[in-house]
Amino acid sequence: MNFSDEEICTHFGESYHEHHGAVSPPVYQTSLFAFDSFEAFTEAQKKEQENYVYTRGVNPTTEILERKLALLERGEKCKCFASGMGAISSIFFSLLKSGDHVLFVNNIYGPTIQLMEHLNRFSIDYSSVDNNLEEMVKAIKPTTKLIYVESPGTMLMKVVDLQQVAQIARERGIVTAIDNTWSTPIFQKPLMDGFDLSVHSLTKYIGGHSDVVGGAVIGNEELIDTISRYGFQLNGAVLSPHDASLIIRGLRTLPLRLKQHQQHCLKVIEYLKGKKAISRIHHPSLEADTKSYINKQMKGFSGLLSFELKQAGFDQVSQFINHLRVFKIGVSWGGFESLVNAPVKRGNEEELNKQGLSPGLIRLSIGLEGADVLIEDLEQAFQALSCE
Repeated sequence: MNFSDEEICTHFGESYHEHHGAVSPPVYQTSLFAFDSFEAFTEAQKKEQENYVYTRGVNPTTEILERKLALLERGEKCKCFASGMGAISSIFFSLLKSGDHVLFVNNIYGPTIQLMEHLNRFSIDYSSVDNNLEEMVKAIKPTTKLIYVESPGTMLMKVVDLQQVAQIARERGIVTAIDNTWSTPIFQKPLMDGFDLSVHSLTKYIGGHSDVVGGAVIGNEELIDTISRYGFQLNGAVLSPHDASLIIRGLRTLPLRLKQHQQHCLKVIEYLKGKKAISRIHHPSLEADTKSYINKQMKGFSGLLSFELKQAGFDQVSQFINHLRVFKIGVSWGGFESLVNAPVKRGNEEELNKQGLSPGLIRLSIGLEGADVLIEDLEQAFQALSCE
């Protein structure tokens, strides 16, 4: 079906005639669904992932969201979860067994690595490489069952050539998954580049209002059915119908919000280029002219960036962040508000250097307050930093 992304985000999958013409889908706030006969009940139980039996399986409100996300990614099927980590853990729980190996490519979200460290207890091994494909090929083992990518990657926003990764994995019979939260399906569709699974924290841009936590996995029907049967049904990371309705609301403005996030972000980057206190800025737009695959696989660059202070350390980072007024200090990103965060803590500078991260690294999530307002806020923080 040839729907535009805007049509999918606004109207696709919403049957108004079934809900008395309501333009917003009803919230089916129910834990279970009753049946007229025991025969009908037992038949529905045979295919609980297709029938409304228990909201821990399928719920009409959540199903609307899943259909939208599946089509946005150009996948066959989607399963939503109570958090991004619920979605990520469902993949590992469903597809891996003792003796398997996972290869992480690029900078990966910290809790994802923590989860794999926990799975070491069950003899599931992992290793990590940067976004260098030659190093990736060398790191593949006979036991590698999953190549897991984040692109753009956490903190440094490096981009991976998705088509090349998918081809290398396909030739070896390895499943590929990507955390596509940074770009959303509006700016990047990894399944069309050959990836098997695309993962999202719906908490970020897709939700967009910093009032809901959720996750999703999209892929072909066979893989998603397996994930639904084990990683979803048995782990119980269920997205509530109310939260699903909030995310459906977020989808309605996602294309517009992303354009605005990007526009503000690019203006902020131009401002940061002129700051002598900065040694480096990290954002995919800065590499797009030199790496052809970036423009090939990405339609836009959203609003998450990072930069490195030349005077790197906890005290300098703290001084800068504490002088910001519009940017709020907090975890997560992708909401309407601008946020600031940094990986440095007192005493962990050496550890960060080993990870390839500068102790002066600061991450900005550019919100919707307006580029001029944000630049003014950054300027007074830079001025305070130079005075102190």
